[in-house]
Order: sequence, then C-alpha cells, then structure tokens
Amino acid sequence: MIAKMSKYDFVLYSGQSDDFIEKLRETGLVDITVTGWEATDNERRLVSDLEAHQKAVEALRNFKKSDDYTPSEAFAEGEDVFGIYSSVSQKISEAKAEAARLSKSAEDWKAWGSFSVEQIEALAAQGIVLRLYTTTKSTYTKNIDEWSRQYAIETINDDGGVVCFAVVLREGDAEPSLDAMEVKLPQTDASGAAKAAAALLDEVKEYNATLSRCAESLPVIEAETGVLRERLQNIRIKDSARSEADGMLMVMEGWAEKETSAHVDALLDEYPNVVYIKSDPTPEDNTPVKLKNNRFTRLFELIGSVYALPKYGTMDLTPFFAPFYLLFFAICLNDAGYGLVLLLMGIVLKFKSKSAVMQRASVLTMLCGGATIIFGGICGSFFGINLSEHFSNVYFFDFQNKFFSIALAIGVVQILFGMLLKIVLVSNTAGIVKALPAIGWFTVVASACLAVGLPMMNEAWTIPGFVSGSVAFYVALGLGAAMMLLFNSKNPLVSIGSGLWETYNNVTGILSDVLSYIRLFAIGLSGGVLALVFNSLAEGFAGDGNIVVRILIMLPILLIGHGINLFMSAISSLVHPMRLTFVEFYKNAGFEMSNRTFNPLKKESNNANNN
Repeated sequence: MIAKMSKYDFVLYSGQSDDFIEKLRETGLVDITVTGWEATDNERRLVSDLEAHQKAVEALRNFKKSDDYTPSEAFAEGEDVFGIYSSVSQKISEAKAEAARLSKSAEDWKAWGSFSVEQIEALAAQGIVLRLYTTTKSTYTKNIDEWSRQYAIETINDDGGVVCFAVVLREGDAEPSLDAMEVKLPQTDASGAAKAAAALLDEVKEYNATLSRCAESLPVIEAETGVLRERLQNIRIKDSARSEADGMLMVMEGWAEKETSAHVDALLDEYPNVVYIKSDPTPEDNTPVKLKNNRFTRLFELIGSVYALPKYGTMDLTPFFAPFYLLFFAICLNDAGYGLVLLLMGIVLKFKSKSAVMQRASVLTMLCGGATIIFGGICGSFFGINLSEHFSNVYFFDFQNKFFSIALAIGVVQILFGMLLKIVLVSNTAGIVKALPAIGWFTVVASACLAVGLPMMNEAWTIPGFVSGSVAFYVALGLGAAMMLLFNSKNPLVSIGSGLWETYNNVTGILSDVLSYIRLFAIGLSGGVLALVFNSLAEGFAGDGNIVVRILIMLPILLIGHGINLFMSAISSLVHPMRLTFVEFYKNAGFEMSNRTFNPLKKESNNANNN
C-alpha cells in the first residue's frame, strides 16, 4: 500500500536555514521539495566533485574484492586520501595503457627479430638508410629479382604467407617504388618492448599497494562524499525555496509520513522562529510516494519499480500482481529441473550477498524457482525429460495440447481483476457515480465470458439460465451498456458519444490484451522443445556404447545446451510477465505513475555505509 503523507509549509528566517535543514536531516523523516534548481559554475564544480568521490567509493569497493588488493595500513588522519587515490588511479590507467601498447608492439615486431636501434641510428649518421617493408609471399616471389637489380634487399622473415624485408639505401637515393607496404622504424625491438611493458606492470603493482591503503581509508572518502552530498542538498533546497520579505524570510515545502509526523511536530514546536502549516495532500500536489507492504509483497516492489511507483492517492498494485507474476514466471519457464537450479542459485545468492536489495532479489529468485518446480512437476517436465513416459501411473497435465485456451482464460481473469480494481479506485477517489461506466464495461465483459467463454472451454461449466441467447444474459448486457453510455457526462449526447468511443477502444483493446497472454503458452512451449532437442542431440552423439564413454560425450552437450536454454528461458520468463503486468494489467487497472519517490533528508557525512 501507499504510505499516508503529511504536507508541511515552513516559514523561517533565511539566516537560520542551514541550521534548520541540519536539524531536519538529523531526524531523517522529512523530504523537502526541490524544484526549478539551476546550477551555477561553482555548483557545477561541486556536482563534478561529488560524482568523482562517488566513483572513487565504488571503484575502491570493487578493488577490495579484486586480487590486486592486499591488506594494508590506512593513511594517517588528515592526509588527502581522495587526492592520493585520484593521482594513483590516473598513473595506473596511464601505465596500463602504455603497457598494452608496448605489448602489442612487441607482438607486431616479433617478425623482425632482434636488432639494435642504436646501430640503425649510427648507420643513418653515416648516410646509410634502412627502409622496412612487408608484402605477400606471392608478390615478393614475383618481383624479388627485379627489385634486387635496383636495390639492396635483405629478407628478414618469411612465414610462408607474409614476407618482411629491408631495403638498404644511401642518403640521396630516389624513393623506392615497390608493391609493398612500408613499416615505420621502431623505437625498440620486440624483446625491448616486452621488457618495457613488464617494467610498467611492475610499477602498477607498486601503485596497487598505495591503492590498497586508499581502500583501507575508504571511510574517509565516504565521509567526504556525505559532506559534499549534504552541501549540494542544502544549496538545492535554499535555491528552490521561496524568498519573502526582501529575502529575510524563506518558505519551504516538506513531506513526512503521517505515522511519524508527530516527531516532526515536536521538533518544529521546539525550534525557535519557525512557523509551519501541516495539512493533508491534495490531488494537485506533487506528493512523494513510499510503499509499505508485507514481507511477501515487498519482494515484488523490485519488479514494480522497474516501471514506476503509483501516484499518491491511487492504489498500489504490487500486492495484486505479485501472485500473477509468480504464476506467469512458472508457466514461461515450465520445467521442474530449471526451477530447481533457480532455487539453488537463490539460496547461494542469499548467503553470498550482503546488501538489502540483493537479499530481496535472492528470496524472489527462490520463490520463482519454487513456483517453477511446482508447475513443471504438474506438467511432468524435468530438464526436458517427459516424466509421463517414466511414471505412467501418475497423471501429468498435457501442457502442449491443453494450455493454449487456459492461457487466454488466465488473461481474461487478470484483465477482469484489473477492471475490478479500477472500479474500486474510482469509487474511492471520485465516487460511485463516476465509476458506473467502468462497472458497466466490467458487467458486459464478465457476462460475455461467463455465458460464452465458459461453455467454449468445457460444456460442463455452463451456468444454467445464463448462456448466450438467454434473457438473463441480455439483461446483463443491457444494464452494462446503459451504464457505459449514460453516465460519462451530464450532457446525454456527450455521454453517449463518449461511451461509444470508449466502447470502440475497449473492444479493440481487450481483444489485443487477451491475445497477448498467448505468449505464456508460446514461451513455455519453446523452452520445453529446446530442452527436448538438447536431450535428443546428446543421445544421438553418444550412440550405443560403453556407459562411461556415453556419459563423457553427453555431459558437455547437456550442460552447454541446458545452460543456454535456461539462460534464455529465464530472461524470457522475467521480461514477458513484466510486459503483461505493466501493459495489460496496469492499463485495465487504471494505473497512474508517480514522478517522485519519498526521499527524506538524512545525515550522511558521518555514516560511512550510507553510499
């Protein structure tokens, strides 16, 4: 659900703004509205400095996990750790780039063998010039006799495909005219370039030792980052505040959760020379949003946040799409073996990860894996093996032949559920009269599904007295159509016209929405077929022979094949249920997005782990 918010308007002396903001930051409960801020040159430098510190923190955290890190002594208090990090990281980048260039040069110059640059320069001082060329073997063989009559040529290397050769000239000789590509004289030979590259990499190791000390002093950079972030926050807040009384007064807008607003009230009552007005948000306000759900639903906030948070005053759809998402994921992956792999991956991630987000992601992975195990077990699929062939006494659901119509039925159920949620939302926010058109459309669609759809799926599901052509069916359609057409506006003509237009949009929209759920069947079927193909491929290559040989042949094929299939199927199972949720379900549920998340001011400068 969406947490209730309280709105505050603060009026205070401009001179006390920094202290007041600091007090709010210490509570960690108030989000200050910041709009229309444009940075000056000095502020842009502050932003750049903050970004550089944030990148340094992230880089050092990653460095501590790398093999280049060695436990070291932190820098003494007062030393410029960030400056040292910036200098050393720049030197490391330059050294690695130069080492890579020299390594490439060493590889390129291997064909020219070992030589002395000093001797080449000495010959040049005596008027003897060396020019180096490369060409194909066929071109060299064709032209070598003619070239030798004109120039002094020495073959350096012939690998059978490319020939490297040198032309010896005297100073003042004409430029050689050869069907070959000239190579610039190097500054060193291959061994020299390799030694220089190795020396640079040794320097990098020394720099890494300094970088390790910077990593040990990471809390210092984190604290500096917090100070910069707070300073930038203060600037943005003060620049966004409204100035009154010739700049003597400042008016700010803030937000706090209603359940914690009493603590904010206590602070404001004690703080001198501050006048505040506390009120409830209005639809016109850009109210920040914070979601508050139970432990199960909170996991799916990761999915919903990919799209957007709901607008304040509307409905949080996370609890309502969560069960559908689990079901859709299991249908798309549709293999108990793959579900078991995901479950194990989630367990490993749970124990390996430390951040709160990754902990939630690991539990969500375990839930999706568990749901896939159940659904895949019902359908009798385990790593592409058809369990019904091995357990003939056990009934398994025939996914391939029976699930197509069920996928459409699931789509209808979720769409109707979304329409029902929209009715509740409109009724709560605008009143039951405004919800009558939505109720009418829901009545028409639900009646058609019950009277026509159910008998099409199974004749035994026919509702007595409520079938297509029955009086009850036509009465339901009539009532629904009346609500759809007559309650859109106070003007009857406008209401009917608007209702007809909405009917056209809804009819065409719901058909495409329902058909979109076929992807559940298609993705689940394609993954199962690919798994079966890889199993057949492994068996075909293994043939009939020694069991050990067969296992050695089959195992790599199965691991690679099922690994690829699991990767592709897992991505499809993650993305396509999202698509059904965000497009079909959200649209029919009347979802409205928010452009602002509740982000209260918090003390960061002395909190090393806040980044």
